[in-house]
Amino acid sequence: MIPGFRLDLHVHSSYSPDSRLTLEQIAGQVPYAGIRGFALTDHNTVAGHREIPGLVERFPFLLVVPGAEISTTEGHLLAYGIREMPPVGRPIAETIEWVKSQGGEAVLAHPFRFSHGVGRGVAERAHVGAVEVRNGHSSAVANARAELLAARRSLAETGGSDGHELADLGRAFTEFPTEAVTVDDLLEAIRRRRVVPGGQSLRWPGRLRWGVRTAGLLIARGFRPI
Repeated sequence: MIPGFRLDLHVHSSYSPDSRLTLEQIAGQVPYAGIRGFALTDHNTVAGHREIPGLVERFPFLLVVPGAEISTTEGHLLAYGIREMPPVGRPIAETIEWVKSQGGEAVLAHPFRFSHGVGRGVAERAHVGAVEVRNGHSSAVANARAELLAARRSLAETGGSDGHELADLGRAFTEFPTEAVTVDDLLEAIRRRRVVPGGQSLRWPGRLRWGVRTAGLLIARGFRPI
């Protein structure tokens, strides 16, 4: 595949409990991050989707994929192309089937991350079409393990920053063919494995800073998990 453009397929806005970014801020940063757009993947909510039409009207160059990062009993799952929020805290197999029934695409999020990853056992058998193999907040080792698993299972490979701050945007990304111009086109490109992940993993200093930030937010939430 000849790469056409890049999208960051894992971005959190202020609709997530651990991000303060407005969609306006994210859209304004897109040209400086070397990407064409992003997937809005807030934790367990699609409330931000109502802002997308107005956002695209103000930023005509922008491509935005409606999505969510869903907490299942086994770990986190990315869902793209959904319009409603599936039940939270259900088995991952049930959640994947729900996403597919809505015409969306389910992708394993950072499967080998210690916190919120589904782990190898689930990743080996989950009926998904793709795995996030380049997560901008995961270690190089965790991302490499995800890449090996996707290759072994012949699954599509995606990338996203897991961005919660402007500096995160575009750290990791997914390259799409030029002819993919609608959300349906983008989903079909993933299903046909016509995507290429890229970008950076998070090195030790960044992981330490992020761990401290995450711990502080967890305490502020009264130790309620996301």
